[in-house]
Amino acid sequence: MSKLVTIYGGSGFVGRYIARRMAKEGWRVRVAVRRPNEAIFVKPYGVVGQVEPILCNIRDDASVRAAMQGADAVVNCVGVLAESGKNTFEAVQAEGAGRVARLAAEAGIATMVQISAIGADTTGDSAYQRTKAKGESAVLEHMPNAVILRPSIVFGPEDAFFNRFADMTRFGPVLPVVGADTRFQPVYADDIAKAACLAIIGKATPGIYELGGPDVNTFRELMQHMLKVIRRRRLIVNIPFPVATLMGALFDLANTISFGLIPAAITRDQVKNLRTDNVVSDGVKTFADLGIKPVALEAVLPDYLWRFRPSGQYSEVKESAKNLRA
Repeated sequence: MSKLVTIYGGSGFVGRYIARRMAKEGWRVRVAVRRPNEAIFVKPYGVVGQVEPILCNIRDDASVRAAMQGADAVVNCVGVLAESGKNTFEAVQAEGAGRVARLAAEAGIATMVQISAIGADTTGDSAYQRTKAKGESAVLEHMPNAVILRPSIVFGPEDAFFNRFADMTRFGPVLPVVGADTRFQPVYADDIAKAACLAIIGKATPGIYELGGPDVNTFRELMQHMLKVIRRRRLIVNIPFPVATLMGALFDLANTISFGLIPAAITRDQVKNLRTDNVVSDGVKTFADLGIKPVALEAVLPDYLWRFRPSGQYSEVKESAKNLRA
């Protein structure tokens, strides 16, 4: 019988890429998610019955234990960018990661991959950074041979970064950003999946890997590149951190008062994250140690941002027509 991997958060942005690659490797894939009915799309990643979404709440021991029953490896992709109800940074990113590792160790599972983030730091300014680091520590406490992957900002067709800002360009001539000079090293989601798969099948040395793409860009430069791809001109305006902090506080308050009905456009914690560069550190394990050459941003972005162009899928046709008339 083929081996089984349980992927917690396997229908999420990065998780679905890992699930697809592991299915291609011939493994059975169990996708553990809160809403399995909304994760049916993972089934065609493999043959009938090879990839199955199941119900799991990472905050509950019994639920997490049941999801990993009979598994040869576990992957934890669960994380939150903003707190919501019981899904706090502490409960999900610190306690949740530790729960998966502890129960995997108790079950005798030898292989674990933890998806963390560049910037994870127990002394970090933001709760996001601190809880990511606490999650890593908890994983290594119970699974010392785990592979921890720390990606920079992730891009791909389902991303919530470029898609979000591209959508914002539809509503006015100004594109506001916070931390325009903060540096990022965007990494393609499928490259992270490649790294995770190598770890699952035992072809990666245990430890922490920081994963970034081939280029380092400021937030402003990333927005300029995005605008070029979508054929739009917008004035990029940097919101100073003090102003952004105040905005975050107001959005947080509105979200709390409305019991989550009013989503926060930006939170105070996210503003704190944006104060720090999000790039690969010196002297750490990287894609190079895994033999992976990361894909550049410009090779992928046009494939999914075309829909934000003024003429959508017909932009290229119109440009060709202009050349013919000339």
